[in-house]
Amino acid sequence: MMQTWPVRLLTHEYVALVLRLYIGGLFIYASMYKIGYTAEFAEIIASYRLVPYWMVNFLAVFMPWFELVCGVLLIIGFRAKSAVVLIGGMLVLFTIAVVINLWRDSPIPCGCFSSVEDPISWWTAGRDLVWVAMTVHIYYFDKILHLENHFTSKIEKIA
Repeated sequence: MMQTWPVRLLTHEYVALVLRLYIGGLFIYASMYKIGYTAEFAEIIASYRLVPYWMVNFLAVFMPWFELVCGVLLIIGFRAKSAVVLIGGMLVLFTIAVVINLWRDSPIPCGCFSSVEDPISWWTAGRDLVWVAMTVHIYYFDKILHLENHFTSKIEKIA
């Protein structure tokens, strides 16, 4: 069956590669501030009022490093499917957290890229949903420039 050119364009592996690099870079960029300013990030996590107080500091330390590792893995294409599933899961959780606090009418910052951000809005939730859609696209259509494929082909030649 012949696909129309818009479908071929949207499902092309190069579009998935560009999205993979974008989402990976986005998560690396988002993690940099949080790693450097853990205390401020802990305050933002606490302001969402969704996790127990005893867990706030752990999340403030763990989450940025997890974002960084997932972003790097996605960019280099090593275990990219696993990384994009984890990133997509984080984005779904972030979106749920934003929506809950929008319903509460909480004027808190997103905490995505710095602590000095505008308060969350429906635009924030919409943006996160677009990023979730990008991760779904990456999951299904990303097939090129994977570091792990480079190593497995060398191992197969040796064996």
